[in-house]
Amino acid sequence: MKIAHIKRYLTLLCVGLNILLPIAVHAERIRDLTSVLGVRSNALMGYGLVVGLDGSGDQTMQTPFTTQSLSNMLSQLGITVPTGTNMQLKNVAAVIVTAELPAFARAGDKIDVVVSSMGNAKSLRGGTLLMTPLKGVDNQIYALAQGNLLVTGAGAQGGGSRVQVNQLNGARISNGAIVEREVPTSFAGDNVLRLQLNEDDFTLAQQISDEINRRYGGATATAENARTVRLNAPQDSAARVRFLANIQNIPIKADAGDARIIINSRTGSVVMNRHVALDACAVAQGDLTVEVARSNQVSQPDTPLAGGRTVVTPDTQVSVRNGSGSLQRVNTSADLNSVVRALNSLGATPNDLMAILQSMKSAGCLHARLETD
Repeated sequence: MKIAHIKRYLTLLCVGLNILLPIAVHAERIRDLTSVLGVRSNALMGYGLVVGLDGSGDQTMQTPFTTQSLSNMLSQLGITVPTGTNMQLKNVAAVIVTAELPAFARAGDKIDVVVSSMGNAKSLRGGTLLMTPLKGVDNQIYALAQGNLLVTGAGAQGGGSRVQVNQLNGARISNGAIVEREVPTSFAGDNVLRLQLNEDDFTLAQQISDEINRRYGGATATAENARTVRLNAPQDSAARVRFLANIQNIPIKADAGDARIIINSRTGSVVMNRHVALDACAVAQGDLTVEVARSNQVSQPDTPLAGGRTVVTPDTQVSVRNGSGSLQRVNTSADLNSVVRALNSLGATPNDLMAILQSMKSAGCLHARLETD
């Protein structure tokens, strides 16, 4: 009996502790909040030709650059096209090829490419991209792309009707480019690394620096500004990689940052974070509607021989309606749930809410930064 009482007591104690203890806040890793300065991808772009299309290529009379590109390619293969030849081709399309060269990419690695039509081709389905050099911003060739296109769209037409699903003038080639040139990096020989925050935040930069110094001691990390944290890394390259891998996995209880409201006027969406606060204020929102209606009236003589003529006279009517809006009190709200309840009590549409939030900001009762997309 005593053992049963002890077990029951321990069970009640554990339940009570679960109720009293706060739920652990999920911490983000440093790798999710920062990136290593200098370790980045590079954009590549090239111009090429797609062949093998089923009559859905460029109309060469309207896209002369396609014919010119084809003539240049044939001349490189030892085939001379007579001057003045009018090539009416329907299975060739001029395209732009883009790719991302990852950091630390080595010669021989394969990367994905995106192929996009730049002419008036109807579809790239079934086409093959010919060898296309991909250049960087320095006009140097870093990769060569070639392969069969993968088009996810589909379409059919006939009798004046047309059905299309997704895009037919864009395609991908998985592992369609081979890296030919490497981008030099200073990561291997530099014992000073810098973590670049995704967003400017002095508090977060100092928090990351303090957490790294707490684990590694000394002045391992230094917050240089709101965006950069300086790291003193080991000299050995293998030790430097292990050092950075361990630092990136350190959990940080990051704050939500500044109070911010994002307004998208195109979609009518309003998004706010949990730091938004309201002061007590009174809001009245009404709708002003102006309607202009115009109709044409025809006036003609009663008899054909009366000597009159038919006249068209416009009849315009203008009406103005002012929707009634009562003055409503908005209480002080310090947390997000209270802010949401206070704004919902106004019963405003998203478009009205945008105007209300801007007016609240001007009146000084909204403590948040408004940003419009």
